[in-house]
Amino acid sequence: MKQHAGFTVIELIFIVLLLGVASVIFFIQKNNIETTARDDQRKTAINAMHYGLEEIYYKKHDTYPRTLDESTLPFIDPDLFSDPYGIKINQTSLELDGTPYTVTPSYTYEGTNCKEDTCKGYTLRAILENEDDFVKTNRENT
Repeated sequence: MKQHAGFTVIELIFIVLLLGVASVIFFIQKNNIETTARDDQRKTAINAMHYGLEEIYYKKHDTYPRTLDESTLPFIDPDLFSDPYGIKINQTSLELDGTPYTVTPSYTYEGTNCKEDTCKGYTLRAILENEDDFVKTNRENT
């Protein structure tokens, strides 16, 4: 009898199915890791802004700003004021190739108990993908 070296059809189907299942698991896990990384980036940005508002801005001005941007907290990395997709804090519109779009910002800042450009409090919020919103408020709730 002649013996043929090679794989049977069943063995090949099994290997293809095994590789398919492994690929699906890999891409699901890759997506979860990327989502978690974006959420961690959002939390880091909100924590940096919160720290800057509490430890530097409030100690210098004894109030909080009505709006928040790079000029309000110049000592913070300007990239932190944009979410992982490049949308700035409180930005609600975006123009791409001359076409305007309405967007929902991941980061929002709201001053509370405001008079003119100064406020007694604030709420910083990041909308996360895998968890509830990440919210920071002023330390002294007035």
